[in-house]
Amino acid sequence: MIPSFPVYLFDVDGTLVDSQYDICGAIQEVLAATPQKDVEHAFLRRYIGRHLLDLFHDLFPAYSAAEIEDLIVHYRRCYPLRQHRMTKRYQGVEEALQRLRGRKSTATTKGTPTTRAVLELFGLLPYFDHVQGTDGFPAKPEPDVIFTALQALDAKPQDCLFVGDSAADMEAGHRAGVKTCAVLYGYGQRDHLAKWNPDYWITDLRQLCSGTPLSTVAEVHQPAQPDQSGDEVAERA
Repeated sequence: MIPSFPVYLFDVDGTLVDSQYDICGAIQEVLAATPQKDVEHAFLRRYIGRHLLDLFHDLFPAYSAAEIEDLIVHYRRCYPLRQHRMTKRYQGVEEALQRLRGRKSTATTKGTPTTRAVLELFGLLPYFDHVQGTDGFPAKPEPDVIFTALQALDAKPQDCLFVGDSAADMEAGHRAGVKTCAVLYGYGQRDHLAKWNPDYWITDLRQLCSGTPLSTVAEVHQPAQPDQSGDEVAERA
């Protein structure tokens, strides 16, 4: 069993919602007019949870800062137009948020306004005491978003469990001094997550709740299925 915590922080994409098809689709729209127009979904998926700067710098190492910024601006135009049509809430997310008694905030690479809109669209906003995105400070794996969320909740790192699906999440949590929980149904690879020695591993968000058993070793590679009753939403960076 995972003990209860006074405070829970959550990543969003790959943790609360499966937004990969809208995120990667918007990126592919951006890349359509570039030399990298044939980059595959599987490659782009690995960058979900990291800042768009990382992706575009890796794809276009010779581009200037202004050219990279143009790509980011283009993405931010394309993404909302997709209207989250291909995004699904993961199974068990709403139930878990209902049952967890601690205070809750997001700690995501999304900006705060986008994060709030995502939670509202999915009907998840009422379960959060605070909404925190990455607003003008370094993105994960830097721990800034965690510290900012904790400050807003007047909480200490030792009171907090941070839940996420990527190695960047686990590194940020480690650097912030909070307990970490890796979800195995998201986009991160188990071996990459394991490098940061997460305190807990789950295959379903409901395993955070008191009385819900942790999965066996044989189950940890089985991803949770999207909740087909959920609304749709997405974005990163």
